[in-house]
Amino acid sequence: MPTELSPTARALRALEILQSRTAGVTADELAASLGVTERAARRYVGILREAGIPVHSTRGPHGGYRLGRGTRLPPVLFTQPEALGLVMAVLDGQPAAADLDADDLVATALGKVIRALPESVGRQAAALREHASASPDRHACRPDPALTSTLVTASAERRRVRVTYRSEAGNEWEAEVDPWAVVVRYGRWYLLCHSHHADAIRTYRVDRIRAVLASDHGFEMPDGLDPVAVLEENLGQGWAFSTRVVFDAPMDEVLPSIHPPMGRLEPFEDGCVLVGSTRNPAMYAQEWLARLPFAFRVEGGPELRAAVAALATRFTAAVADKP
Repeated sequence: MPTELSPTARALRALEILQSRTAGVTADELAASLGVTERAARRYVGILREAGIPVHSTRGPHGGYRLGRGTRLPPVLFTQPEALGLVMAVLDGQPAAADLDADDLVATALGKVIRALPESVGRQAAALREHASASPDRHACRPDPALTSTLVTASAERRRVRVTYRSEAGNEWEAEVDPWAVVVRYGRWYLLCHSHHADAIRTYRVDRIRAVLASDHGFEMPDGLDPVAVLEENLGQGWAFSTRVVFDAPMDEVLPSIHPPMGRLEPFEDGCVLVGSTRNPAMYAQEWLARLPFAFRVEGGPELRAAVAALATRFTAAVADKP
């Protein structure tokens, strides 16, 4: 950092560092970033506090300086590539935000961000939003933001919750769960949790959760939990129709082509076997098995065998010569 910077400039730089370090920053780390002594770094923190910016300090091996809640910060500045990338990401995730007149939370928020940009940057961002077209993802289901926020907060605070859930068939029930994580997968939001009634891992579509009530009971997160991996594995279990598909190819060759929701791949004889379940045998056959670049045979269940046979008949008819 240039030595000719004024104390005010260094204090603003200190604020920028604190903004970017949510886990906190120690005095020596702050001093190193500013290119000053620890004593000087503490002086710049004092300047920020005199300006009414709440900078909290904690002792201990994981201590340091952190910004308090409600901090009034300077305007956020975007470069042109950052602004355009932000607009593209929003339109990709929520195509309705492209509609300037849409009564949509994301659309109105995007409009406010664009209006707050400097003219040189905002002009292209506004043009991109107005003239770009995005196709909605028919599989995407966006849940209520407030309800989702409640689940995320409960997960972060390790608080047990009671959820009211409505299944695809319209059945509704309540469940007391430990909310391990909220995971977004291919446009759908899932709650990965431990159900106390079933004493088992459960995955709930967040858009089908009708209500969330937090409790005073805490919970312990499983050690080494990988929410995405556990969700993927759990999505392939517990459905109505069992599946069993055998491959003659080695397991290490087949595995890269298997999505976790398809089931569990295990060694079997000279090849491997995929064991799982599905709620839609026709989809399993058409969208998953038909795309695999390996020969296989379906040993079960009967519903999947019927779906594969029907698909094979369709394909055979498609290349048959006319009588």
